[in-house]
This record gives sequence, C-alpha cells and structure tokens, in this order.
Amino acid sequence: MTDLLLDPDSKIEQPRLWRDNGWTARVIKNEDDDGWAVAMIKDGEPEPALIGPWTMGRDKKNPKPLDGNAFYTLVKTAAEFVRRHEQQLHATLHQSITVTAKNARVTVLLDIVPDDDNPSATLTAQDEAGTELAQLRVSPGFKLNRSSATAWADGGFQKP
Repeated sequence: MTDLLLDPDSKIEQPRLWRDNGWTARVIKNEDDDGWAVAMIKDGEPEPALIGPWTMGRDKKNPKPLDGNAFYTLVKTAAEFVRRHEQQLHATLHQSITVTAKNARVTVLLDIVPDDDNPSATLTAQDEAGTELAQLRVSPGFKLNRSSATAWADGGFQKP
C-alpha cells in the first residue's frame, strides 16, 4: 500500500481513495459537521485544488464509495476549476486597454510580476501597428482603467 502512495504513476481504485491521470480523490471527514467531503489533488501540488461535499452511504454513517464515473466527473470539475483560476490570475497580471489619445489609437498594457520580496509592474504603450511608444515601471498596485490610460497617453507617457 505504501509503495502505491509513493509512486505517483500508480493507479489506485479504493472506496475512499482513487488516483489516475494526474489526479487523486480522497474522501475525508468533513470538519464542520458529521458529513463527508472529497478532496481533489493534482499530482505534485501540496494542497487540494478543490474540496466539495461527498454523499453519505446507505447506512447514513459512512461515505458512499468512490467509483469510476464519480472520479472522472470530479477530475473534470477540478480541472475546470484550476483552469478558470489560472485564467483569472493571468487576466489580473496582464491587463490591456485601448484608448484614443491625441487622435490616435493607443493600447496600454500593464504587466505585473507578483514576487513576495520585490513585486513589480511595467506599463507599456503601443500604437495600432504594435510598435512600442513608451515603457516604464510602475507600482504593482497601479490601477489600469480607461481614464488612467488616456491620462498617461495624453500626458506624453510621463510617469503617472
């Protein structure tokens, strides 16, 4: 049993533990009440990607055993959750807005590098052809919106 848990490529199909295709489902006691939960863990990750309620078995005391259909549905749900989280993070860290300034279309991009010790951000302006007009470092807390982008472009791309 221990060898199966240590080998990340081994397939496990047990009533409370399933592993396959890079995911592990573990049925756990719900800490908040008398029920059960299932934790979905992506291989190599220290924390579950998703924890959700799990159905009680017929005896109303123990959890319903995991099965293939339930496991693959849980994998699909957890993978979608991870994908959406990654998309949201990307959108937060890489923003862009196109404005009209001085009768020209300008795209302003904000790229944030989230670093625990030294976070940074870069503000870049491009013309319609994608040619860089200006670039400068700004605070990672800089708020990029239509008015801040227009003001930066209209102000000659000076430090906001």
